[in-house]
Amino acid sequence: MFKSELDLSRAFTPLSIAVLAVSDTRTLETDTAGALLKSLMEADGHHCAERAVCRDDIHAIRGHVMRWVNDPAVDAIITTGGTGFSGRDVTPEALEPLFQKRMDGFSVLFHQYSATTIGTSSLQSRATGGLIGTTFVFALPGSRGACRDAWEGILRAQLDNRHKPCNFVELMPRLAER
Repeated sequence: MFKSELDLSRAFTPLSIAVLAVSDTRTLETDTAGALLKSLMEADGHHCAERAVCRDDIHAIRGHVMRWVNDPAVDAIITTGGTGFSGRDVTPEALEPLFQKRMDGFSVLFHQYSATTIGTSSLQSRATGGLIGTTFVFALPGSRGACRDAWEGILRAQLDNRHKPCNFVELMPRLAER
């Protein structure tokens, strides 16, 4: 659906990406969406900096994310879960106030791509993305399908420095500019 072209004359730059599953019921062993993201990113040459699970709680989510934002070894963060409409789904409420720059286009592209696989059920997600300090943060639904859609449809390309015409990796050295 989306055009993806790589400049294969450029050397690939692997990123260090942290994955946080937001759930009151999952453990690291039962978090299949986070495990899938780790597998997909590593298959594409990136490094999983850390993988964790935290409960659906604004302060717990912020604590995990900010620890990684403050770690210079973490380039990007992907959360899974807590983006729906149930009373316990608070990931967007936890993260969006922390964004210095909100990435409205991520949500739009996620819904466009997701609609090709699950139709109008894509409306039940409040996937979001933004920049906290110099760290890209993406909040995805907790299903394996949604995580696969986001990685394969959007993040694989944008987190690859060879992607043309532009990508997030090229921006990273300039994120702290004032």
